[in-house]
Amino acid sequence: MKALRFGRHAAIAVIAAGALALTACGSDNATGTSPAATQSAGGTKVTGTLTGIGSSAQGAAMDAWKTNFASANSGASVQYSPDGSGAGRKAILDGSAQFAGSDAYLTDAEYASSKDKCGPGGAINVPVYISPIAVAFNVPGVTDLKLDAATVAKIFRGQIAKWNDPAIAAMNSGVSLPDLKVTPVNRSDDSGTTQNFTDYLSAAASDVWTDKAAGVWPASLQGENAKGTSGVVKTVTDTPGAVTYADDSAVSGKLGVAQIKVGDSFTKISADAAAKAVDAGKPVDGRAANDQSIKLDRKTTIAGAYPIVLVSFHILCTTYDKQETVDLVKAFEHYVVSTEGQKAAADSAKSAPLSSDLAAKAAKAIDSIKVKS
Repeated sequence: MKALRFGRHAAIAVIAAGALALTACGSDNATGTSPAATQSAGGTKVTGTLTGIGSSAQGAAMDAWKTNFASANSGASVQYSPDGSGAGRKAILDGSAQFAGSDAYLTDAEYASSKDKCGPGGAINVPVYISPIAVAFNVPGVTDLKLDAATVAKIFRGQIAKWNDPAIAAMNSGVSLPDLKVTPVNRSDDSGTTQNFTDYLSAAASDVWTDKAAGVWPASLQGENAKGTSGVVKTVTDTPGAVTYADDSAVSGKLGVAQIKVGDSFTKISADAAAKAVDAGKPVDGRAANDQSIKLDRKTTIAGAYPIVLVSFHILCTTYDKQETVDLVKAFEHYVVSTEGQKAAADSAKSAPLSSDLAAKAAKAIDSIKVKS
């Protein structure tokens, strides 16, 4: 219940202009009748600047989180550069950022490396944002298509050349498909969205997608590319016949979006469908006690689950050099995973709120952060 209590305080803080700083470590005080409840456990205000780098998929949510947090905390701010998940993980590992946004959790090697800057416990992955990845296309006159994993894989491998290919037509009876060239567009940067998308293809269409899941697009595959979520969406928007993969919040209303075959039926993309797929995921073995990395089942047959989903994390050090940094990190991250923070993300980015169980685990992980001894 600690996360829920903090959420009520966060609501007071976000609404009240000039309120004192948010609770830095998820207070158990449930009275919540005064803005004074938003002070840190040490009785001092949360001040300073928190610097993050990473996921562009988190961009819209981060804008809302930063604005709300700064409004509630005079003297505190969050800077975030959406340079991609790979850049974010690099920044937390080399110490140039205090947190990373990443659509893929740290690899085993990255986790081991994180101990250099983050202390013996290394860094932890805390889920903050859940969103489906859309297979988004620009096909004049077509707004909705049904596709299975093998067909999606063939499209992005360049094995399907035209939109009226028999493999697409067989799943889309009654849809007028044009004799138009298919132009796949992939991310040029190291991307957590690419990591999640290729993880889906390698698991659900392994006969076609023979490359391993990776944040960098396979160099052997030809096609157009662009940097960042905004880059691929713009390229597809400007190119009839183009298709890409991108966070659903970035393509809504701009491009056609495919339904994906799950079991014997097709699932429409939605926040609820993404959340259902995440709830079926499993913890990753071999990590720190409070790490919340999640391994998704890309081959799920659960009705209504959408398997091309990303769980985006904030990667945080288990220890920081200064108490002020610890307080600031805890205050911001507790707001992010609170009921109010998750609603702000959902309203701005169409993301799926963390389940109550996942939010409670995230809050516990945040509480474990401390000053280096």
